[in-house]
Amino acid sequence: MAAPVSRSADETGAAAFLAALAQHCGQAFAGRVVANRPASAAPDPFEGKALVMHVRGCEAPEQELRVPFHVGEDRSRTWVLTRIGDRLRLKHDHRHADGSPDAVTLYGGDTREAGTALRQEFPVDAESVAMFERAGLAGSVRNVWAMEVEPGRRFLYELARPDGRLFQVEFDLARPVDAPPPPWGADMPATEKGA
Repeated sequence: MAAPVSRSADETGAAAFLAALAQHCGQAFAGRVVANRPASAAPDPFEGKALVMHVRGCEAPEQELRVPFHVGEDRSRTWVLTRIGDRLRLKHDHRHADGSPDAVTLYGGDTREAGTALRQEFPVDAESVAMFERAGLAGSVRNVWAMEVEPGRRFLYELARPDGRLFQVEFDLARPVDAPPPPWGADMPATEKGA
């Protein structure tokens, strides 16, 4: 029987996924909601708004990428993908217009497997569960986020829960759009960011 092939951290699905997304560094793309169920009685903050992702924070793309997700004029959201060995960590950096952190920010999770170059899944981590519980967001304590990337074709952001909640936004990577302004707080010195 052949010995299992060991792969370096640079050859894992996580590293390949980050490298695939990094191919779009500096570019922005328009998106559309492709799933949002169950329907909410509250007004949908995404409906009728321009949805744009911008791949930036590319100083060390093999280690970290920052991807602001703009919803209309709202520049409060940034997805932060960080390489942790052969895994990836996703955090959601939420900020106010003055750059200060939101009360619910830097939540997310780490992949439990190397995943593939196409798809990565991020189950909610314990720190985020505690934050959601303190904020009264009981529905979020079972979140699983996922991202998919097909360079030059599509990028998908997904939020799913075991109760049937599914939210997906798909971006067209074949048609770059003009880059939006930086996300809120991006130009603040690191000591003032509070992150």
